[in-house]
Amino acid sequence: MSDNIIFGIRPVAEAIEAGKQIERIYMRKGADGQLINDLKDLCYRHRLHIQEVPVEKLNRLTRGNHQGVVAQIAAIEYVPVEDIFERVPDDETPLIVIFDGITDVRNFGAIARSAECAGAHGLIVPLKNSAPVNADAIRSSAGALTSIPVCRVGSIRNTIKMLQNEGYTVVAATEKSRKLLYDADFTRPTAIVLGNEERGVSKEVLKLCNEQLAIPMIGHIESLNVSAAAAVMLFEVVRQRIGE
Repeated sequence: MSDNIIFGIRPVAEAIEAGKQIERIYMRKGADGQLINDLKDLCYRHRLHIQEVPVEKLNRLTRGNHQGVVAQIAAIEYVPVEDIFERVPDDETPLIVIFDGITDVRNFGAIARSAECAGAHGLIVPLKNSAPVNADAIRSSAGALTSIPVCRVGSIRNTIKMLQNEGYTVVAATEKSRKLLYDADFTRPTAIVLGNEERGVSKEVLKLCNEQLAIPMIGHIESLNVSAAAAVMLFEVVRQRIGE
C-alpha cells in the first residue's frame, strides 16, 4: 500500500478532522448509510470533492477493507491565495498562473516547471477537474511543485474576481483572440489563465478575463500543447520585465 493512501470510513474522517491535506477522495458509487452520510457532510464542510467510482477502482488502490472509501493524502501543502499575495517580495511584480481544467499530470508538472523558472509567485488550481498533484506531477515539474506555492480553490471565477480587486490584470491564453501576447503589457501584476487540453479556457472564465491573448503561429497546426503555450507566455512576461 502506498504511504499516501488512507482507506476506511473512520480513518478517512479522522485524517480530515486532523487537518491532513487531502488530494482525492474516492467513494464507491451508490454507497450509503449513516457513516457514509456523515463523511459526506464532513467533506462538504471542509470543501473536499468526493469522486464516485466503481468498487474495482477502490480495490486497485488498496487490498484492505476500504468500506467503500479511499483517500489520497496530498503530496504538497496547499496554501490560501492570500499567502501567495503576502509572499511576493516588495521589489517584484506579482505573477500568478491559474489552471482552468488542466487534467494531464505531465502537462501540469511541465507548466509548474516553466512557472518556477519564470519567477511566478504561485499557482492556483480548482478543487474539481484538475490533475492531482502527485509524485508523477512533482517528477514532471522537476521538483518545482515542492517550491512554488500552490493554492486550491472552489471557484476559479470567484478567485479571478478577487485577483482583479487586488489590482491584477487577468489574461487568458486562447488561439481564438485577435490580440497577440506580444501586444500585451506584462509589467503590471498579472495572472495568466491556462485552459483544458482539449477545450481551452472555459467560456465563463474567458468572459471574466481582462484580456484574451493568442500566440502567433505560421504553421498548419492551429494550437500548441498547453504546456508549450504556457512557456511561451511566461517567458514573454520575463522578457518584458527584464527590460523594465
